[in-house]
Amino acid sequence: MDGKMTGAVLPGNSTVEFKEFDIPKPGFGQVLIKTKASTICGSDIRAIYRAHTGKGAEGYMDGIIAGHEPAGIIVEEGPGLKRFKKGDRVIVYHISGCGVCNDCRRGYFISCKSPFRAAYGWQRNGGMAPYIICDEKDLISLPDELTYEDGAQVACGFGTVYEALMKIKVSGNDIVLVTGLGPVGLAALMLAKAMGCDKTIGCDINEDRLNLAKELGLADYVFNSSDPAACEESVMQVTNGLGCERAVDCSGNNSARALAIRCTREWGKMAMVGEGGDVTFYPSPDIMHGQKTIFGSWVTSLWRMEELVEHLVRWGIHPDKLITHRFELKDADKAYELMASGNCGKVAVVFPD
Repeated sequence: MDGKMTGAVLPGNSTVEFKEFDIPKPGFGQVLIKTKASTICGSDIRAIYRAHTGKGAEGYMDGIIAGHEPAGIIVEEGPGLKRFKKGDRVIVYHISGCGVCNDCRRGYFISCKSPFRAAYGWQRNGGMAPYIICDEKDLISLPDELTYEDGAQVACGFGTVYEALMKIKVSGNDIVLVTGLGPVGLAALMLAKAMGCDKTIGCDINEDRLNLAKELGLADYVFNSSDPAACEESVMQVTNGLGCERAVDCSGNNSARALAIRCTREWGKMAMVGEGGDVTFYPSPDIMHGQKTIFGSWVTSLWRMEELVEHLVRWGIHPDKLITHRFELKDADKAYELMASGNCGKVAVVFPD
């Protein structure tokens, strides 16, 4: 397929630039995907859009087409394909690992430390363009029961929180607390509900996001955490003074992380998902005396992402429910600006036929 296309690039000054690119040709083991939906992640805002602050795995290369949460349909095959073919609907696992290191062989391309590792939208062109070249090994099949917008969110946010919820073993025995109700936090609530948890509690300082969690039926209780002490008291009150069996922090905020730790019940488990920031807590009273376990969780593996897709179909739930705003590529500047404001749920750039 020959021709030109427009791609969105993030120069790092809270703007979006539109540049012309050649429509790429797939090489050995690669496919050309027609992008159908590409959603915006909080890490795009934090480490690229406002300023290029990312290092290493989050180091953005100038001039790269943005967007690490794409889903679409294969329109051209390169030689040497083993599974996927033209016409297949796919999700792109957003890190292309070397494929041969220990982490990659476990399926955790996110943890690949090889110099050959390259993330879509960071070190190689991503989904904010009509077409994207992908390695076949980076693809997840998207069933017909799920929309492209569903798939785009699985590519990062939903996969990330599913990994964390599986690590802390959420079940019907648990009240689950989520601190930070951006798109990842909302995804955590949705999946915890689908996994059968007893009740969900959401905490945030943004009233719009608290209201969204309630309106979508994702949280049984929501509390404003602007005053952490009052929020902790509220959480303890609705849990009979015992706290929550499971907690997930999706904020990356010091006080929210500490709140999640303190509100985790004795013998409970808590996962940190939100990037950046720090946390201050007191090991003896906050975790040791309560026999609590804290997990760090970063994205997910290829096999677990495939498992999540299967479960989404089985559970009959749709991540696209969290999308509050949709834009076409020509308005990607407005999409990033809105996502940066925080006054929204998930924001998607869609590519009509």
